[in-house]
Amino acid sequence: MNKKPFELGLIVGRFQSFHKGHEYIIDKAVEICDTVGIFVGSSQESGTFKNPFSYETRERILKKVCGDKVVVYPLPDIGVGNNSAWGEYVLKNARERFGRAPDMLVSGKEERRLDWFDGIDGIDSSELYVPKIIDISATDMREFFMSGNIEEWKKYTNEKLWEEYDALRAEVIASKDNLETDSI
Repeated sequence: MNKKPFELGLIVGRFQSFHKGHEYIIDKAVEICDTVGIFVGSSQESGTFKNPFSYETRERILKKVCGDKVVVYPLPDIGVGNNSAWGEYVLKNARERFGRAPDMLVSGKEERRLDWFDGIDGIDSSELYVPKIIDISATDMREFFMSGNIEEWKKYTNEKLWEEYDALRAEVIASKDNLETDSI
């Protein structure tokens, strides 16, 4: 087996709703990392407009699309925002789950992620910011569910998930009026 440049890559995301942009980031991590760990953020949150899907739903979807190319774990919020305290929490969870810190942190280039690992002692991880090649967001995907626009939703969704449309749409619709959230 060919050894890839990095042993452990780590991705953190809410995946509320999973789309081809997420899949692209994961594929890039799989290309360069022997093991790709995915932490599903806000894992304690579900049934809200911002976070309609449970951790179990998001884990199932990730596994359905990615199979055994990734390892998926929950990562509940701790109420500190997007800063180095959050970064330390992510790294603590990586060490607990994988027995080590990741040597590659993979994400889309979002401003709120830039401060996660600033000033943290003892981290020797590279960071890969994957450029956005698909103009889509999870918010857009939830809007496709709300409007019943299955054709637009399919454009941005892996075909393996198409049979899930009705169940996923039902979860989004059931959550549409719950604007309370503990997620940051």
